[in-house]
Amino acid sequence: MHHVTARKQLRRLFTALFVPPTPESVLLCLTTAALVAGGAFRLAGASGLADLSWALGTAAAVVPAIGWVLETLRHGRAGVDVIAVLALGGTLAVGEYLAGALIALMLASGRTLEAAAQRRASRDLRSLLERAPRTARIRTGSGVRVVPSAEVAVGDLLVVGPGEVVPADGRVAAAAAVLDESALTGEPLDVKRARGEAVRSGVVNAGGAFELRATATERDSTYAGIVRLARQAGAESAPVVRLADRYAARFLPLSLAVAGIAWLVSGSAVRAVAVLVVATPCPLLLAAPVAIVCGLSRASRLGVVVRDGGALENLGRARTLLLDKTGTLTGGRPRVLDVVAAPGRQPAQVLRLAASLDQYSPHVLARALVDAARERGLSLSAPSDMSEEPGRGASGTLTGHRMTIGRRAESVSLPGWARSVENRALLDGAAVAWLSEDGAPVGAVLLRDPLRPDAPRTLRRLRASGIARLVMITGDRAAPAREVGAVLGLDDVRSGLTPADKVAVVRAERERAVTVMVGDGVNDAPALAAADIGVAMGARGSTASSEAADIVLTTDRVDRLADAGAIAVRARRIAVQSALGGMLLSLVAMVAAAFGLLPPAAGALLQEGIDVAVILNALRVLRDDRQGRPPVPPSTEALIRRFATEHDDLQDVLDAVRDAADRLSDGAGPDALTAVDEVHRLLTERLLPHEYAEEHQLYPALAPTLGGSEATATMSRAHTEIERLARRIETHLTLAGPDGALPPEQLDDLRACLYGLHTVLRLHFAQEEESYFSLAP
Repeated sequence: MHHVTARKQLRRLFTALFVPPTPESVLLCLTTAALVAGGAFRLAGASGLADLSWALGTAAAVVPAIGWVLETLRHGRAGVDVIAVLALGGTLAVGEYLAGALIALMLASGRTLEAAAQRRASRDLRSLLERAPRTARIRTGSGVRVVPSAEVAVGDLLVVGPGEVVPADGRVAAAAAVLDESALTGEPLDVKRARGEAVRSGVVNAGGAFELRATATERDSTYAGIVRLARQAGAESAPVVRLADRYAARFLPLSLAVAGIAWLVSGSAVRAVAVLVVATPCPLLLAAPVAIVCGLSRASRLGVVVRDGGALENLGRARTLLLDKTGTLTGGRPRVLDVVAAPGRQPAQVLRLAASLDQYSPHVLARALVDAARERGLSLSAPSDMSEEPGRGASGTLTGHRMTIGRRAESVSLPGWARSVENRALLDGAAVAWLSEDGAPVGAVLLRDPLRPDAPRTLRRLRASGIARLVMITGDRAAPAREVGAVLGLDDVRSGLTPADKVAVVRAERERAVTVMVGDGVNDAPALAAADIGVAMGARGSTASSEAADIVLTTDRVDRLADAGAIAVRARRIAVQSALGGMLLSLVAMVAAAFGLLPPAAGALLQEGIDVAVILNALRVLRDDRQGRPPVPPSTEALIRRFATEHDDLQDVLDAVRDAADRLSDGAGPDALTAVDEVHRLLTERLLPHEYAEEHQLYPALAPTLGGSEATATMSRAHTEIERLARRIETHLTLAGPDGALPPEQLDDLRACLYGLHTVLRLHFAQEEESYFSLAP
């Protein structure tokens, strides 16, 4: 093992030492050597050799600089290199070789930094290739055998040792796993995954060995998708106008005018050269590349892959953001919204039976049912005589009855409770999985793809960073799309769109402002390619969308989009500050040179000082300005995760409250009051202790992060209302007659309390998940 590690380290060292030189790095070495050699000759008293060295260094920069100028002119623009070529030529013409050598060094430095900015993202991605697992260990009946990771099949039981990279997507099969997911998420803290939880390939086992049941082949797993992205990350995107060139378009004519006037008035060509020397836009050459390189570095550490500096720069000046719905604003995975049981049955029983039938199905809705049952601690049974009909659902024998889960037969007449389920599904934009027993419906599970908890906070941060227009474009139906748009406060919602329609919307928005398109599916790839900046949700999105995008979020977190936007805005702002500040100083120096107060060599040295100040200012991009998500202490983060898990566990309580209210609507018989009694028990034993713990443990822990206890005051008021409604329900049960009967006026109030409590709880849970739980995604 140690020999293998040593070989890997030697291979990395060899690769680092023998990187093929780029033209920019060769020029940098030549100009640096010429400047140092000339300095050594001057100190030794050999002025002629010093001038020769500096002249050669200057000449070495002239040839590629002319090529860069011709290239920019061929694209219809005059960049910052024009002034540099004139200054280099001028210093050679008037014999100011030291000034020329200094300008050559700065020109080479700026070009090298800009090339580094374009290569940075690809380097960060290619580093993932070294971590790609080559083999996997599969447990079989005869033991454990090592196979190439490409041979892993769905259903294989893998053994992942300490420190190993998970070779394929899967679920923890036995003991809990402790994982380092930083390569995919950017989060440094280890994550514990319990039995049955999903694990993505590419993460590292930070604990003891564990077993993993593969749910995808190596090729179809998360890490392989990122590796494919790495291999094509070097593909060129559309050329963009450099930030430096845009400012040079204004600075170039001014510099030439000042130099020409100085020569004309004084009759001295040296003065004109001195003006060009101090006008050489080194701040422009250096500020943008340094700031962009720093921005790319910060973004990559957060799991945001930016293809080149131009994409980051464009993101910093974007004003319109277009977003797909499914997988971008929503999680892309349906979740159980509610479980409805026929009279005489319990929602938990319906969910357990439905999940038991669906536990072997690969369908996305089946996976949602099984996940919900596991989250609620329900034990699943093994059905017999299983069968599954595509598009209809699964069937099997359970408890001596033939059960089915899926679409209902059109010929089956629906009882009243089932008709209300269909109406609610239409109102909530939900899908329905019907549970039938011997052909008769006995329960229903409503499923919906929920909003990401961090989506509202992300969109608020994007607006704060300068995005003026937020538009959702989706192929989904109008009703659920409008509901999402209303919740998120979007400026416009376009629904029912085909891929071609999305491209048309993108092109129309591009005519008004710099436009970003965010998506994750194959159908989003054309729109991503058509936008000024395409952003792909690469963690679970399609390969096609990642290949079409300029920016890829390698972690399944939409808040990283806001992080990328903040980094881009800050990098561009600091680059502009550095460039404008350096230009202002250069203008002052130009005036001094025009009056003969600053010779070319002294001007070049002064320009060096300006360059150092510009670089130091641009390096501020590397600092975390803490304007994103507030920092959360580890102890508070642990509390957040605990209460988020409890929210999942309490979903059956919310279902029971709604079910009891529905039963009261059907009549105030013994079954209805029994359901209310059960709700009272669940409230007393589970819900109210949870709310009390939140009030006295979570909220005080969050107060320092949120700026004080006032930030949680409205949520505390919701706790008070929940407790009030629970007490009111208890009072109604106490007032019930000996026979359990309720007078009509009391029945109406009890039903109102139950429906009201259900509404308050859903709203309260959603607010906590958005405002607090999203702080620890």
